[in-house]
Amino acid sequence: MAQVPGLAATFLAHAKVRFIPPEASAELDGLLLRAWETARERWPAVELPAEAFVTHLAERLPEASPDSPIEPLLAQLSLAELYLACACLRGAPAAIELFDRNYLAKLPGLLRGPKQPEAMIDDICQLARVKLLVPTPEGAPKIAEYTGRGALLSWVRVITVRIAIKLQAAQKPAPDQDSDPELEQIPTPGGDAELELIKRRYQTDFRQAVREAFSELSADDRHLLRLYFVDQLSMYELASLFRVNQSTVSRWLKSARQEVYEETRRRLQERLGLSTRDFKSFLAVLDSQLELNISQLLGVRDGVPRPPGKD
Repeated sequence: MAQVPGLAATFLAHAKVRFIPPEASAELDGLLLRAWETARERWPAVELPAEAFVTHLAERLPEASPDSPIEPLLAQLSLAELYLACACLRGAPAAIELFDRNYLAKLPGLLRGPKQPEAMIDDICQLARVKLLVPTPEGAPKIAEYTGRGALLSWVRVITVRIAIKLQAAQKPAPDQDSDPELEQIPTPGGDAELELIKRRYQTDFRQAVREAFSELSADDRHLLRLYFVDQLSMYELASLFRVNQSTVSRWLKSARQEVYEETRRRLQERLGLSTRDFKSFLAVLDSQLELNISQLLGVRDGVPRPPGKD
C-alpha cells in the first residue's frame, strides 16, 4: 500500500475494507477533516482528536468494495452521533453528560406504558446506562457497537427494550387476564425487540381496532371472510361456490383484507397518538398480525389461517 499522509493514512489503516489508496491523498485528507469538523460542530463542548474520530469512523464503515468511493459511504452515517459515541467510549465527561441529557433522559418517556411500573422503568434505565457506558471485564461498553447507520436515539431505545424484555422475563410476572396467548407466541418479523414492545403495549387497542374495522365491512365481505377463515374453504372451493374463477376470489379476499387493514390503521393512529416514526414501526406489527386477529375475531382458536395462494 502506498504511503498516504495524515488522516487518510489513519483511515486506510483501520478500515475493514482494503481500499485502493487514492492518487490524490490530499482529497481524502480533506474529506475526513471536513467530516470531523462537521461532526464536532454539533457538540462544541466535546473534545475529540481528529485521528481518534477517523479511526472510530473507519472501523464502522459500511461494507464496500476496495474501489468504492469513500464520500458516499460517509454520507450514509450519522457522523455527529458517531462523534459523540466515540467520545463516550473514550470516557469524555462532557460527552457522557450530553449523552445522558439528549438520549438517556428520554428513555422513561419512550418506555412508559399503562402496565409499566415507574420503579421498573427506573431499573431498566439504570441498567441501560451501565451497559451502554461502563466497560466490563469481557469487553468495551455497548456504545462501541453503534455504527452510525441510523439515529442514535432509536438504537439506544432498541438496546433498552431488549434489556426490559429480559428483565421482565426474569421476574416472571403473573399472566395478564387480558393478554392473548396466541398473539404473544407470534414473533415480530426479524425478532425486532422494539416492535415486540410496541406490540405488547398496544395489543388491546390493536384488537379493538380490528373488531371495529371488521364491523364496517359489507355483509358480503364478512361472509366471504368467515368462509375463508372459519370454514377454511380453499380458493378452489370458494370459486366453485360463487361460480367465479380463483383469481376473482383472490381479488375479493385481498380487497376485504385491505379494507380491514386501512380502517384498522386509521383508527389506531387516531387512538394511540403515536409519533410518525413509532407508527411506521407499528405498521409492521399490524401487517404481520392482521390475518391472525381476523381469524380470532371470527372464532378460529386452534390455528393460523392459510395465506392466499397456498391452497
